Amino acid sequence: MNQSRWIFARNIAITLLILLVYTWAWKGLKIDSSILDNSLNYIQVFLADFYPPNWSVLDIAIKALIETIQMSIIGTTLGAIFSLPIAIASTHNLSPRWLRWSANLLQNALRSVPSVVLALIFVAAVGLGAIAGTLAVSVYTIGYLAKFYQEAIESVDPSSLDALKVTGASWFQLAQYGIFPQVSFLCLGYTLYMFEYNIRISSIFGVVGAGGIGFELVTYINGFERQKAATLMIVLLVVVTIIDAVSSKLRRKLESL
Repeated sequence: MNQSRWIFARNIAITLLILLVYTWAWKGLKIDSSILDNSLNYIQVFLADFYPPNWSVLDIAIKALIETIQMSIIGTTLGAIFSLPIAIASTHNLSPRWLRWSANLLQNALRSVPSVVLALIFVAAVGLGAIAGTLAVSVYTIGYLAKFYQEAIESVDPSSLDALKVTGASWFQLAQYGIFPQVSFLCLGYTLYMFEYNIRISSIFGVVGAGGIGFELVTYINGFERQKAATLMIVLLVVVTIIDAVSSKLRRKLESL
């Protein structure tokens, strides 16, 4: 009976704590409800400028989208290549503590930099265009894929590694025979997901001039040519939807292997 009362009191305390956190967050934002009342009308007026789409820029949209996909392919591939050694260095079952600490610090540092800031850094380094966007995609990918790979490697059944250690297997043999056969398809699925996501993030990089369809999109919006911008958004939506469907199907097949 005392145990049930304690559980009830704990649940009440957790609920009150959650309510306090949300109340604190809401009050901290200082949201004016009168602004929210008029916001729907403003959104309707803004979106009305995008209709009807101007299909005269369809060729520009397709060309820019192809560049965005190319940026994502190269950026994701480079990111995946560099993510693997960082992930291995971050794992508790393959690396010493000092190396884990350094590798995890590097991961956290990369993830703490907003994607648009990465794009700005590379635009300043190499100039406007797709090269800056590709480099930003690759660095952004490293920060997340390294973490995904690390989690996959650390989830390996330790009994299989212990069996190899008993036979006197070296570090490389542990990785080659004990870990990579178990995580390779999972890591490939993570990479496909990241590629799909990078197509979306690449369109944002265009805001700071890092190439791709985002650059054309921002140009049209800033120039009040929103009907042309609508065409680019429709093309991007169609392609992202197709890639999402294909990528999801491939990931399901990989998970079943």
